[in-house]
Amino acid sequence: MSKNNESWQKIYEDLKIFKHDFKKEPFYLSAEQIKLCVKDFQKTSQKEVRVLCKQDSREDRPQIFIDNELFILPIKNGEYILCKGEGYVDIPSIETKAISYKSKLDFELKSASVGDSEMQHLDFAYASSLIRTFMQDESLVLSIRGRKYTPEFDFNTKLYQNIKVKSVQTEVDSGFEGRKRVVLVETKNSNTKNVIIRQLYYPLRQWSIHTQKEVSTLFFEKRGDAFLLWEFGFLDEKNYNSIFLKRNAHLDILRPQNSLAKSSSGEGAAFDEM
Repeated sequence: MSKNNESWQKIYEDLKIFKHDFKKEPFYLSAEQIKLCVKDFQKTSQKEVRVLCKQDSREDRPQIFIDNELFILPIKNGEYILCKGEGYVDIPSIETKAISYKSKLDFELKSASVGDSEMQHLDFAYASSLIRTFMQDESLVLSIRGRKYTPEFDFNTKLYQNIKVKSVQTEVDSGFEGRKRVVLVETKNSNTKNVIIRQLYYPLRQWSIHTQKEVSTLFFEKRGDAFLLWEFGFLDEKNYNSIFLKRNAHLDILRPQNSLAKSSSGEGAAFDEM
């Protein structure tokens, strides 16, 4: 994705952001301010607020953000803050040997092999009970998908206190609710190195409020023939920067047509036997 360096350089200068003391508080700015600053740019990507504020990885940030250790967060529809500090979490490599997972389906799901989209891989992970097995919760059912708006909540970062969020649009690739918990899954298909914490944190706060249940957050990718899962948690649910990696798994899927052959030869244990 383009970093839109020229657009953000102009915004930075026009709004005199270079004079702001980020050690005291974040810098508040609105979509209208952004539009006014970049109205003379010709390319849509240089002046569309949604594109300018979509910085899903550290590398997506404009250079002026990188130089000043900044990241951007939405706090309300059309309102944003620039924060100093670490806004992203690493998606670490999984060095452990792959675990062979036997699909719980007793037939081959042929439609799952048509195409290569993020959602179809996640749908297969659900259909084969991989998500339920990883979370050790057979009660989980698909119940959340798509865009919704957050209720009001507040949070802290390492540097700032009582940041208030209200009616920010979130998008969950898939959410699963069980008797006692909700599991939210962020899915990529691109060998992701890091992701903005907001993509995991805002939905966690949102569905914790809506359901009053424990909420778990997963990051999911298919790389080659393997499925990879990372479970993240927050030491303090009100602290954006308290994110930590709970556990991860690297899984090779044994499809129904070859599961018996492999298991009879002693190759690969079922994931839930680990």
